[in-house]
Amino acid sequence: MFERPKAGQQAVLVHLDLPGGDYEADRLEFIELARAAGAEVLSVIGGSRRQPDAGLFVGTGKAEEIAESVQAQCAELVIVNHPLSPSQERNLERCVKCRVVGRSGLILDIFAQRARTHEGKLQVELAQLQHMSTRLIRGWTHLERQRGGGIGLTGPGETQLELDRRMLRDRIATLKRHLEGVRARRAQNRQARTRNEIPIASLVGYTNAGKSTLFNALTHQQVFASRQLFATLDTTVRRVELPGLEHAVLADTVGFIRDLPHDLIAAFRATLEEARNADLLVHVVDAADPERAARIEQVVAVIDEIEAEAVPRLLVFNKIDQREGESPRVERDDAGVAQRVWVSALTGEGLDTLREVLAERLAERDLGTYTLRIPSRAGRLRAQLFAHRSVRAERLLETGDLEIDVEMPFERLRGLCVAAGIDPPPDPGPVEAWEADNVKS
Repeated sequence: MFERPKAGQQAVLVHLDLPGGDYEADRLEFIELARAAGAEVLSVIGGSRRQPDAGLFVGTGKAEEIAESVQAQCAELVIVNHPLSPSQERNLERCVKCRVVGRSGLILDIFAQRARTHEGKLQVELAQLQHMSTRLIRGWTHLERQRGGGIGLTGPGETQLELDRRMLRDRIATLKRHLEGVRARRAQNRQARTRNEIPIASLVGYTNAGKSTLFNALTHQQVFASRQLFATLDTTVRRVELPGLEHAVLADTVGFIRDLPHDLIAAFRATLEEARNADLLVHVVDAADPERAARIEQVVAVIDEIEAEAVPRLLVFNKIDQREGESPRVERDDAGVAQRVWVSALTGEGLDTLREVLAERLAERDLGTYTLRIPSRAGRLRAQLFAHRSVRAERLLETGDLEIDVEMPFERLRGLCVAAGIDPPPDPGPVEAWEADNVKS
């Protein structure tokens, strides 16, 4: 056994080329992530594998190469750009004789450094403890010492590991209760906006796409914005003035990234619900990023994971000032609906056009009343309708199906039906009814 160091910033980075990835783009992003966490990068060790090694992730030969690099450069930690299981993390630490951090731990550390508000700190702490709890179970055998005896305490007592597990469970339960309160307050605010028929657009996108800069430009606010990964963690909601709309609000959310840890998505549920319950998702893309197509796909994957796939979207390509010959413009589909807007939040080019498009798209949110007949096997659709607070009445039919009266924008309802594998409704009207009993397998 070696004494696991508790601190250290001098790091050896490890990035493997695995099937399905873009090696060079992922490597550059990994280096930027490590530096964002405050690491001093000594070297980057590469390699390729068809699949991760079950015990060490990197394989025996590569682990020896890493150990030699650590010893030669007096490194204090090894950061691996891949998710590591508790046993892989423990085995690799034994081999390289220093602290090992996986991709999830690295992102969690960045979030912990950037959290500013009470809510953000609670969410990050919850994610860290959930991540740590799995490491206690398998990675910390030195904690299995028995807790003392003494008069009145003779016997095996509790191991230190059991005590730490119990403390973690208690703290996690406490944090979840606090965050449920946060979630309830956010829900009340959303209900108030819904009652007052205030449309909301939510900015989403890959981290460092310029969401906060665009948010400041549109709302005339001074939310912290910086050219770094995860500069913004806390959701900010502000009023935005749009032509033709008396009231509208804009929400700035945390940036997404490839392989965002599931613990973070779960912990930031209250924050991400602002995106799931928005009337329009404004997907901000770095127009100057050569990997922008891949970034779009990665953000869409997270949107699907937080169950916001039914919310209408608008693509906004930001930073056109960094592309030679690029000018502001709007791209529309065959039906004339604006789908893409090209702007520069830094110089202000195209922002007036973007405001007009936002007003145009948010005006589509006119509510319609529909009656759905939903089979029992489509329970997820029912849950989503309740989550959107759109159910006005519900009746159980003799067949076991449900008949539900809902009030919501037609486009969102059609998106929910498609996502649930149900044929969408016909052309909308003031009142429409159809049977949704042909759920696709």
